[in-house]
Amino acid sequence: MNIDQMTSPETLRHMVLDLRQMQTFIEDPLVIEKSDGVWYEDVHGRRILDGLSGIFVVTVGHNNRRVIEAMKKQLDTMAFAPPLHSTNPRAIELVEKLTTVTPEDLNIIKLLSGGSEATEAAMKLARQYHKQTGNPNKYKVIARYQGYHGATMGALSATGTRRRKTMFEPVLPGFMHVHPPLCYHCPYEKSYPDCDVFCARTIEHLIESEGAETIAALILEPIGNTGGVITPPPEYLPKVRDICSRHNILLIFDEIITGFGRTGQMFAAHTFETTPDIMCMGKGMSSGYIPLAGIAFRESIGEAFFGRDEDEVEFSHGHTYGGNPVAAAAGLACLSEILERDLCGRAREMGAYLREHLETLKGLGIVGEIRGKGLLVGIEFKDPETGTSFDPDVKFGTQVGKTALKKGLLTRFDPHWIAFAPPLIITKEEIDLMMAIFLDSVTEVLKNVKG
Repeated sequence: MNIDQMTSPETLRHMVLDLRQMQTFIEDPLVIEKSDGVWYEDVHGRRILDGLSGIFVVTVGHNNRRVIEAMKKQLDTMAFAPPLHSTNPRAIELVEKLTTVTPEDLNIIKLLSGGSEATEAAMKLARQYHKQTGNPNKYKVIARYQGYHGATMGALSATGTRRRKTMFEPVLPGFMHVHPPLCYHCPYEKSYPDCDVFCARTIEHLIESEGAETIAALILEPIGNTGGVITPPPEYLPKVRDICSRHNILLIFDEIITGFGRTGQMFAAHTFETTPDIMCMGKGMSSGYIPLAGIAFRESIGEAFFGRDEDEVEFSHGHTYGGNPVAAAAGLACLSEILERDLCGRAREMGAYLREHLETLKGLGIVGEIRGKGLLVGIEFKDPETGTSFDPDVKFGTQVGKTALKKGLLTRFDPHWIAFAPPLIITKEEIDLMMAIFLDSVTEVLKNVKG
């Protein structure tokens, strides 16, 4: 198929892309053909700097030969192993290597093939655990507003982002939500640190109202993506950990985005020095080379599922591609790259350099807040004339993101904010270029908005 055919409305009308209005997309389609390092290239030869790792995925960079060769080697040996009857050498090796980098005793690992699968598995694990340990009435799940945990119905029920779920309501019962630690726009109209992290205390208020004997788990993203890289104050997660421990509620960290070096440590649990009971992994786990995800959980939880056939206590959950040998080979190679090249340290170094660039934008009067850790960084905009958020109808962040994409920079954008999460291999020179495009885009949009 030639380029004209690939980009024609007649061809593209048969496709449905993620969260896109297809008529708008077809009018100006982006068809990406190649990638290398931190760069994409579309079918017309236009290069695009990947400031988002695809979608928070490509940790070790595009066209990483070590990962590709590991997958090729495994394909030459075996592409698929029967998941109900067996495991395979690469899956065993990946699990063993993961246990050397997961926090504390999160040493029991279930391999899966996607982020939504991981969050579903984590919540199901929590419910089954309580049923098998004498607490059958513990079934409810607490989540947070502005959080996103996946597109499947259970994950969507935990999601607290309205626009992602209204089309599918009513969602599943048994899910409750609290506000995240959004200090910049505190829903309780309090100020940090005088607030004593009131948003964490509201979790305990909810538990007391609902009854701890009915609540199985609390699931959260250590850094919230869809709310604009919502980064908690240092006391928040330890307080949440303490609340969950006191009420026998399993704490689930959704580290689909934050895991594998993104925040400057292997996991955000390390960054915030707080260990959950269950941790969801994905995205950077295979750096986008093949679908791969998983959950890691405490050995004490695993004991509730360990038995003989006649005990019937096995985790009643599985997926066709969980533990796939080719995916496991990719995961092994990616983890080796992260460790041997110290990409966690690189995320800290390059993340600090990126923030230095963003700080210079304060002179334009448009920076409300810069948030994030490592190479997961967000900037929330404000109107320089009012000092508050732009009018929602302006969609300043969306305009900046779309303008940047036309100029050759991929970001995650929202009406009020922009997020950056480039591959961890990015250099200072590439960040310089990324920020030059971004500044040019901001300046252009600001000029248009202010006339």
